[in-house]
Amino acid sequence: MFSLVSGLALLAASLLLLKMLSFYLARNQFPPGPCPLPILGNLLQLNFQLHPEKLSQMARKHGSIFTVWVGSTPVVVLNGFQAVKDALITHSEDFADRPITPLFEDLFGDKGIISSSGHTWLQQRRFGLTTLRSLGMGKKALEQQLQEEAQNLVEIFRRENGKSFDPHIPIVWAASNVICALVFGRRFSHGDPFFQEMMKAIGFGLAFITTIWRRLYDLFPWLLRQLPGPHHKIFQYQKIVKNLIFQEIQSHKQRVPKDTDDFISCYLAQITKKKDDPLSTFNEENLIQVTIDLLLGGTETTATTLRWALLYMIHHRDVQEKVQEELDTVLSPSQVISFDDRKHLPYTNAVLHEVQRFCSVISVGAVRKCVTATTVQGFSIHKGTIILPNLASVLFDPKHWETPWQFNPEHFLDPKGNFVINEAFLPFSAGPRVCLGELLAKAELFLVFTNLLREFQLRFPEGASGNERDYIFWGTLQPQPYKICARPRRGWSGGCGREDGL
Repeated sequence: MFSLVSGLALLAASLLLLKMLSFYLARNQFPPGPCPLPILGNLLQLNFQLHPEKLSQMARKHGSIFTVWVGSTPVVVLNGFQAVKDALITHSEDFADRPITPLFEDLFGDKGIISSSGHTWLQQRRFGLTTLRSLGMGKKALEQQLQEEAQNLVEIFRRENGKSFDPHIPIVWAASNVICALVFGRRFSHGDPFFQEMMKAIGFGLAFITTIWRRLYDLFPWLLRQLPGPHHKIFQYQKIVKNLIFQEIQSHKQRVPKDTDDFISCYLAQITKKKDDPLSTFNEENLIQVTIDLLLGGTETTATTLRWALLYMIHHRDVQEKVQEELDTVLSPSQVISFDDRKHLPYTNAVLHEVQRFCSVISVGAVRKCVTATTVQGFSIHKGTIILPNLASVLFDPKHWETPWQFNPEHFLDPKGNFVINEAFLPFSAGPRVCLGELLAKAELFLVFTNLLREFQLRFPEGASGNERDYIFWGTLQPQPYKICARPRRGWSGGCGREDGL
């Protein structure tokens, strides 16, 4: 009996030793990086988060391309503009796929746009981009809707009458209604149950993906699927949101067919059109997931960028005043601001671009998967390898930004004050998986920002304080909660505390 137990123990130890040996030998197939531990890899060193600043620290030691191990999975990190450019732009087609982790597999499968790859992704993205354009993205019809949402937000700010308030919910509401109008064909009131459930789901989902529970789920999916815990809540929210969207789809089916009403109407028409095509991926399951993808992508990043923009204007009173001076000089008080006006507002345009650079909302970009064996900056990248572009490292790359850690609109102005773009400005990522709604986001940011700055002086309430670099690390980099006073610039007779703005 003793010898049997000893034999089994020896066998187990040998298997573990063999597994550890093969694990460390596998490291030689990837770019060098910090030494991983068995099972956990580098997760302890990373504090179970792929934090952009931590990755940049590692890059200073291991180089612009290095490997971290998320459990037993190697992830090649791209740090700095040149590394990201070489992979996502120069070798764009080689990194067009998306790896599926156990959590995302259980949540999304190979559905929608964000998490899918190959044929499904190509069909869904191509249709999504074409349909959004046909519905007005980049056209005057949609711009009018954006102007209306901007004015609605102005009215909400005005009703506060210069008193202290939190702009978070009104901004999220405005951003959400823009994409909701495109997808569902209607906007929602703040108290609408659909809107409230959607915002809860987005907020919880973004918070969850940066937690230790997400990493544990991907490490031990077979165990976490059985054990109780907070990780199950994300599946509960997913079920609620899917049911809400399913109800919207059923409602659309009862309408008189109009292919160009909204995204859901267009997609349902496409399902009918392609029903006899054996290669078609157009079905209601994909429609639900694409709708979720559009709502996620069209709400959170834009709303968060706008919140940062207001915060920066309060911290940088001189910049706020220069923007307002330019708006007053170029535009008449009653003029409806259009997206084309950005061409005549170089300083304002530069400020908005600097906001996007400095807040680096996306932090690290979404992971990609190598479609075919390739080489990036002398490193061989095998087919199937996961890569992670550290977008924050691009937006703060000292080789491309004069004062990367300072809020400085001069980054986007030439010596004559003309607006210039910087090639390292990649807040929407790059390559074939660049943000689907980039043009919509740019127009929305410009119209909301300029309308608010033209109408209000933005200040902190008396006694308030904060650092412009303080953030919450969710799926996006969120500012810490803050309150503002928005004083109407014309006919103001009230008060909201101090004048220094700090």
